Amino acid sequence: MPGGRLTHEDRRNIAAGLAGGLGYAEIARRLGRPTSTVSREVIRNGGSGGYRADQAHQAAQRRARRRKPAPAPARTSVVDPGGRDPEAVREFEDRLVTLMIKSGFPRMTAKVLVCLYLTDDGRLTAAELVRRLRVSPASISKAVRDLEGVGLLRREPDPRGRRDSYIVGEDVWLQAWLGSVQVNEALVRIARHGAEVLGVATPAGARLAHAARIHAHIGHDMTHAAERWHETAFTPRKAAYEDDKATPPVTCDKCDYVYVD
Repeated sequence: MPGGRLTHEDRRNIAAGLAGGLGYAEIARRLGRPTSTVSREVIRNGGSGGYRADQAHQAAQRRARRRKPAPAPARTSVVDPGGRDPEAVREFEDRLVTLMIKSGFPRMTAKVLVCLYLTDDGRLTAAELVRRLRVSPASISKAVRDLEGVGLLRREPDPRGRRDSYIVGEDVWLQAWLGSVQVNEALVRIARHGAEVLGVATPAGARLAHAARIHAHIGHDMTHAAERWHETAFTPRKAAYEDDKATPPVTCDKCDYVYVD
């Protein structure tokens, strides 16, 4: 039934659809299920590249045995009632989380960052994150610590009460890019050091020296790209007002600049 739990046969059909290159929406249509049901099923069981029907069904049975008799609260929508389709937004949220996991983010860290990013004001308390993602406070606490540590969110007192709010900035993707630049720089240093330790005349040392040159070249381009973005996306505040006084400015919170589209 469309509203019931997925059966073993449903999961086999999902696996077959993924193997055949079908998207979540098409698989869901063939099963007569919501697209979000299929996307959540796949994401929680290894993603589109690692989904196994038998393993997913066994995991579902284990969860069912552990589940308390009381029904779980409905998942809170991440959107306001302003005309957007909650189902479409949830599907997009799941797809973005999957992409971030594939790029190296831990699952819960990706979920927290995406949940914050898809709110209009980019601000949620820990309690709100717990309710929206239906996970434990400890899981949220670890995820926000990791995100704070790499500068992808910040903490501020919540004006609505005595709790803190976690805030994701408009430049979160630039911060992630700059974090990648720092990791690349570390790779250059360690590769150069390894080449010295092993000796550049040896095959292993030469291999490390070659890796250092590759990452140094890539790092130069990454840094230049970030600098060019700042130069092209931001102009001094005074000049922006003079060039386009009719366009409301969007400020950069790190400098006295304003974004000009």
